[in-house]
Amino acid sequence: MRIERYELFPVPPRWLFLRVETTDGLVGWGEPVVEGRVRTVMAAVRELMEKYVLGMDISRIEDVWQVLYRGGFYRGGPILMSALAGIDQALWDLKGKALGAPVYELLGGPCRDRVRVYRWVGGDEPDEVAEEARSQVKLGFTALKMNVAGKLESLPGASHIRRIVTRIARVREAVGEGIDLALDFHSRVSPALAPRLILSLDELSPFFYEEPVIPSLVSRLRHLKSLTVVPLAFGERLYSRWDFAPFLEAGVLDIAQPDLSHAGGISECRRIAALAETYGALVAFHCPLGPIALAASIQVAAAVPNFLIQETSLGIHYNEGVELTDYLSDPGVFTLEGGYIPLPRGAGLGIAVDEGAVRAASARKTDWTNPVWRGRDGNLLEW
Repeated sequence: MRIERYELFPVPPRWLFLRVETTDGLVGWGEPVVEGRVRTVMAAVRELMEKYVLGMDISRIEDVWQVLYRGGFYRGGPILMSALAGIDQALWDLKGKALGAPVYELLGGPCRDRVRVYRWVGGDEPDEVAEEARSQVKLGFTALKMNVAGKLESLPGASHIRRIVTRIARVREAVGEGIDLALDFHSRVSPALAPRLILSLDELSPFFYEEPVIPSLVSRLRHLKSLTVVPLAFGERLYSRWDFAPFLEAGVLDIAQPDLSHAGGISECRRIAALAETYGALVAFHCPLGPIALAASIQVAAAVPNFLIQETSLGIHYNEGVELTDYLSDPGVFTLEGGYIPLPRGAGLGIAVDEGAVRAASARKTDWTNPVWRGRDGNLLEW
């Protein structure tokens, strides 16, 4: 069974879907996207599909992966690895459907019966989040994540820092100690400020600190690691096992967060998880994306022994006017049960994409770009 054709669908709010069809009419789906760079990734997917993938046997997933990664002299990076990721997801979806089995069965079978998930509260400017946090707990979530701050100067004054800590303390008070609360620094916190914030926030018992500083600052990560017993989590801007290796070797990464739509897809993220396991690190796949990326993440999470928890974009602040379940024929596949999503039983990625909804949505203009923030003096701030 060979790959005969493909189509790309940019859809609201900021996603890109890939439809791959075989000579036998079997259809698989992937989600290759870099948020804010949809058209760039589309060009990369087209080039890879037309130069290498069309005509290839769907059973040779690893061979296709190696050709797409190593066949070009220049490798890695967000665009090429995201394009590769979506193609890889679609191939696994096709192979699972051809064999009548969920992808996790092809990865060695499940290590668990359900996947714990967490949900975002607040947004880019998380001002009033306590009530929203309470509402998510009422929906059944047992873990939440929020940005520690919105627009942030490199070294704000004491009053600003107190406001940050007070806001997060109110969320902790609202949900209680029984709910895990992860805090995302989003790398918008400067290396000069991060130690002070961590020392102020430790008493609130965070689940983990995410991207406390830009991951390339390994020496800063070592210093932060020495200040806290709260786990450090990052990896959404790392794209292969080779990118993750130095941080695992340095002992500064407790929870690896590769993204199934950025880090080479199912094939590479399974390998990243195995690498993390050899260093005693956990994995929590990054996924503020659409239903295909979430489905792929759940498939790998089911088969990975060192999996911790799965991010979901259900109700996330980016989803204005659309929800990820709008693109599914059966939205119930992501139904929450006690803070967990049961393992899907369907073949491939375990979801049924509503092709009509995808085509209709793709006809609408989609051109999301992340904000460009500037400080009081006009300098560029980290988003």
